[in-house]
Amino acid sequence: MTMPIFPADVLERAARIRLIGFDVDGTLTDGGLQFDSDGREHKRFHVQDGLGLVLLRQAGIEVALVSARRSEVTLARGRELKVARLHIGERGKLDCMRGIAADMGIGMDQAAFMGDDLPDLAVMRAVGLAIAPANAHPWVLPATHWVTPHRGGEGAARDACDLLLHAQGKVEAILEHGEHP
Repeated sequence: MTMPIFPADVLERAARIRLIGFDVDGTLTDGGLQFDSDGREHKRFHVQDGLGLVLLRQAGIEVALVSARRSEVTLARGRELKVARLHIGERGKLDCMRGIAADMGIGMDQAAFMGDDLPDLAVMRAVGLAIAPANAHPWVLPATHWVTPHRGGEGAARDACDLLLHAQGKVEAILEHGEHP
């Protein structure tokens, strides 16, 4: 099996992670907002990203969705993936992630966050591993430790999940299982 080549400092950071928070719009989605004529919101999520979140959870890495936008679609996707920590409509992403880390009894150096734009910047600066999708806004890049090869909503979150699983030596056990969990 061939894994991407990750920088040594990124692997070192990823090996310590016990919690990862994901922004939603622009990270788990392509950032587009679609509304039908009745005002109902529609979003497109990538199935491989979803499986990546499930694999992280099964590997013992806590997953949180932390989105500034209130969205029933996001809540439904989080519930479908059995993400226990759904923080939707959360304007204070840094305080939210600090609270989750404190609840878990870990430091922010053991937390990662994946985001793509200004609402994510403060938390990206505070975590042990900051990840951005390939199409992240340039203003967040100085705070980013690793940029995924894929764009938001096109497998970027799976890239982040695979990085953590690889850095923590979990990939071989997943491959031995050989089927969807």
